[in-house]
Amino acid sequence: MDRETDGHQPTDETTHDALELLLHGRMEVEGRLTEASNTTLFCSIAVNGVEEHCVYKPVRGERPLWDFPDGTLAGREVATFLVSEAAGFRVVPPTVLRDGPFGPGMVQRWIETDDERELVDILAPKDVDKNWRTVLRARGMDGDPALLVHADDPALRRMAALDVVVNNADRKGGHVLAGLDGGVYGVDHGICLHREEKLRTVLWGWVGEPLTDDVVEGLRRLRAALSPGNAAGLDDTLHDHLTRAEVTALRSRVSRLLDANELPAPGGRWPPIPWPAF
Repeated sequence: MDRETDGHQPTDETTHDALELLLHGRMEVEGRLTEASNTTLFCSIAVNGVEEHCVYKPVRGERPLWDFPDGTLAGREVATFLVSEAAGFRVVPPTVLRDGPFGPGMVQRWIETDDERELVDILAPKDVDKNWRTVLRARGMDGDPALLVHADDPALRRMAALDVVVNNADRKGGHVLAGLDGGVYGVDHGICLHREEKLRTVLWGWVGEPLTDDVVEGLRRLRAALSPGNAAGLDDTLHDHLTRAEVTALRSRVSRLLDANELPAPGGRWPPIPWPAF
């Protein structure tokens, strides 16, 4: 399926409306996602009679990371959304940085998920067909063969390319969501965009294959948007969240991926798959 027929991702209009709600809506905390390592709150958000749900991660609830000493995790989540949008990949839910009930933090549109549609899974070899890409071969607790797989999906291809350029250090299977709206979304981008190589992802199924036309088009758009002095202002906007060295490294990763014209293989300097994988 090419990008023209891959119509489940958000449109400009729906993204704009979601950003307006996230920026200006009144938030009320309804609960906490206890499995998250940093404070992650489930909230309702409403403005002008429109009400939805969102995720709110206050900066004050972040655990400091020795290898990500600059900026905030919230800022990196916003920066990753901006990169996804600039490329036209649309695989990160609308995300903003704003004040909330517990101070400044990341606010992101809540994605209602389709539990019947798996995008990343562990399957027996007999259950893997042409709709899956194999990432890892292993054995289960009972000694039987098991494969870590992900769907052969065009939106996931774009997400895999996004992970490379933002240097995602933690793309777990649980961070890949199948939306009830038919879309495919990646979440939890707090440890992205480091200037040193840290790529860890479960989306290795297209290693060595040429980039698809929609990915190439998106990367070219992103490279143009990252050019210093570009009227779109992405370069300046990212500096609100990242160091100059990190933005320079992002620009270099985009150019390298375009020049290579294929998704890279694991480099061996860093564990290629996060643990746990889900």
